[in-house]
Amino acid sequence: MDLARSEVAGPEPRSGKSPGGRTARRGPARRRDLRGSAARLGLMALPVAFFAVFFAYPVAAIVARGLKADGSWQFGRIGEVIGQSDIQQVLWFTTWQALASTALTLLIALPGAYVFARFDFRGKQVLRAVVTVPFVLPTVVVGTAFLAVIGRGGLFDELWGMRLDTTVWAILLAHVFFNYAVVVRTVGGLWSGLDPRQEEAARMLGASRLTAWRTVTLPALAPAVAAAALMVFLFTFTSFGVVQILGGPAYSTLEVEIYRQTAQLLDLPTAAVLTIVQFAAVGAVLAVHAWTVRRRESALKLVDAAATVRRPRGAGQWSLLGFVLLTVALLILLPLGVLVQRSLDGPGGYGFLYYETLRSADGGAFLVPAIDAIWNSLRYAVVATVIALVIGGLAAAALTRRAGRLVRGFDALLMLPLGVSAVTVGFGFLIALDEPPLDLRASWILVPLAQALVGVPFVVRTMLPVLRAVDGRLREAAAVLGASPLRAWREVDFPLVRRALLIAAGFAFAVSLGEFGATVFIARPDNPTLPVAVARLLGRAGDLNYGQAMALSTILMVVCAVSLLLLERLRTERTTGEF
Repeated sequence: MDLARSEVAGPEPRSGKSPGGRTARRGPARRRDLRGSAARLGLMALPVAFFAVFFAYPVAAIVARGLKADGSWQFGRIGEVIGQSDIQQVLWFTTWQALASTALTLLIALPGAYVFARFDFRGKQVLRAVVTVPFVLPTVVVGTAFLAVIGRGGLFDELWGMRLDTTVWAILLAHVFFNYAVVVRTVGGLWSGLDPRQEEAARMLGASRLTAWRTVTLPALAPAVAAAALMVFLFTFTSFGVVQILGGPAYSTLEVEIYRQTAQLLDLPTAAVLTIVQFAAVGAVLAVHAWTVRRRESALKLVDAAATVRRPRGAGQWSLLGFVLLTVALLILLPLGVLVQRSLDGPGGYGFLYYETLRSADGGAFLVPAIDAIWNSLRYAVVATVIALVIGGLAAAALTRRAGRLVRGFDALLMLPLGVSAVTVGFGFLIALDEPPLDLRASWILVPLAQALVGVPFVVRTMLPVLRAVDGRLREAAAVLGASPLRAWREVDFPLVRRALLIAAGFAFAVSLGEFGATVFIARPDNPTLPVAVARLLGRAGDLNYGQAMALSTILMVVCAVSLLLLERLRTERTTGEF
């Protein structure tokens, strides 16, 4: 490494000493560029093949199955489906609830982003893990938690003794609960790197605190706020588990309607049209998101985040910290606490009855004891994490050097699984992967593959900023000294990104553990995952099934919380990344 650094820092050869000097230097540089391009294409090969086989092909297969009839495409069905009044109602509800959820999330979470960016206080790491737990929780568990607060026999019923029509508010608040960490981490990460002296200079020139923030800080934060808003809109626009549990038959998003048309009505043409509509909307959102990310990366000069953090000073700052703590307590801890309370509240009083009954299959909801879902989920999540690290690590390495539209298009491709209907992907697995050499319908590997599709974007978004921060001259020096791209990565990049790799693995594991949309189609009855088991129990009548669903949700919540606490021990104030 010392030799490599000396090569980087050494003097450049003088130009003009020999007629062929420029050509002699240009030749090695061009060869290095060609080797770099070839290495980048080689790194992209496996991720592109993975996404082509296990994402593009299944989605295309189910869309083709729905829009093809008698060997010809029936594109007229698109207008027919969109023209139906019930579908228009679904589109309207999907759009306005996503907009309302995004606005409400920004309003509630921006003070938290400031507190995490600027304040240093006891318990900050634990609090950061607490606000991140909802994001990696399965949407089924989020819906279950708010169902425990607002739904049947919920906390509101006990307080006021009457049933209120709170379904829409429950959905909106559940989305805020789920996406609070997106704003805190995305906006707070940039906010912590902004130089506070710029705002202080504006105040010294006579500007009020609000004017200084509006004219100096807000414009600098705008790209991060826009990126966070787009991500929240994307997640709420494609909401499935939360609306499926809380909305009931009266409220459906596009994702819920695709599931209903596919699994319940077997109306593939309508499901295919809705998939195309969702795909177009998600593509537009991701294009805008990519633009905001590029603008954020290139338009600002950031300072060391550790230098901008200080203890709260004055009544105003302590009040702001208290407001954020109260928000976290009511928005996050209350639903999770009620979830735990419901799991312990049995017919004979508080105890572990519902947990004990998980060891029995006598209830009839499963072919195996419900507790087996814990082992299944852990096993699947480990395999999915390994796949996501390999695919996402190669993709992040390929994206390290920005190079034109090809690489930007590849980056957008990696984000598509977060927005395209997971229900469509899961059903597409059953339709497309049913013939040799990819007859995988009876194979357990289908579940980890579907989960890895969701984990890869988190691996890329976590590792990419760190890889781009590595001094490229170190790689060039290693190449000049004869190191292969693999050895250069092992000797130069890996020691610097090892911590980010562990964080990416933790996120991929937690997200894979809670994947529901695709898994609900492909998980076998004798090998259910935790989210599938929770949804199945909630779909059955009886206090025992409801209590077992609460118990399984609590177990899943604890596993995710432990994973996040371990990640926070790895994380430092200088860790970068979107998640």
